[in-house]
Amino acid sequence: MIVETLIISLGIFVVAFLFAPIGMGGGMLFVPLLHYGLGWEINGALFAVSLSLTAVVSWGSGLAHRTEKHYDDVSLNIGLKGAIPGAVLGVGIVVIIGEKMDFVFKLLSLAMITWAVYKTAMKMKSDSNIQLASGDESNEDIQSIPLQIGAGIGGVLSSVLAIGAGIIYVPVLRTFAHLEPRKAIGTSLHFMMVAVPVAILAHLLTLSSEQYSILGKEIVLISILMALTLLGSRSGAKYGMKYLSEQQLMKIFLFVIVVVGLKYVADIGGF
Repeated sequence: MIVETLIISLGIFVVAFLFAPIGMGGGMLFVPLLHYGLGWEINGALFAVSLSLTAVVSWGSGLAHRTEKHYDDVSLNIGLKGAIPGAVLGVGIVVIIGEKMDFVFKLLSLAMITWAVYKTAMKMKSDSNIQLASGDESNEDIQSIPLQIGAGIGGVLSSVLAIGAGIIYVPVLRTFAHLEPRKAIGTSLHFMMVAVPVAILAHLLTLSSEQYSILGKEIVLISILMALTLLGSRSGAKYGMKYLSEQQLMKIFLFVIVVVGLKYVADIGGF
């Protein structure tokens, strides 16, 4: 068990390092690592831990992006009006689903990934066709209602799937706020910095005494994982902003979510 724990700890660090530069919290991989690697059940307790790690990634990377001015306050303020209520609603959905959460979790994850791949690929193709210069942004106005709805969906999925929802936020910000990739990524992280703590608190309020007991027994491990996550996210964000171009960021984003999607296809199909 010690070897498995060390491997999972390393995996948590690597996920934080890789996901921080692309505007994602890492929850899509934190949950599988803890579920398959350490044998934790997919329930509210696991979601609270995954979201805690995700919160660390979002704050570690988000502050780095904020320092470099890679965010948009107008889009952030509009989107949070959807993301925060969505995060609370998502916890209610988890409580209602109950024991069927495992299958629903993987099915929803696959649907979300399919949508994000399509939207991101279309946006990259569009940007390539009109040959936007690196760092340029569209002069189109922000589409407030679609942005709020999209962010609200991200908030719901954040709580239901224990993720940061950057896989939703980034394409939504690119499509409806017309932000260039780095600002979309930074603003996505800022969404998480607010919405994820709300989701964590809401999940904690719904846990049973048995689930609290499990979390209490794992508090040392959880603390170590959070420290590794902070280190990984800070390092990854700085590396990504310095060495990766906007097109490279989007390609890494697509690659990661496709790999995760294939994993869920295998799980659902029983392969």
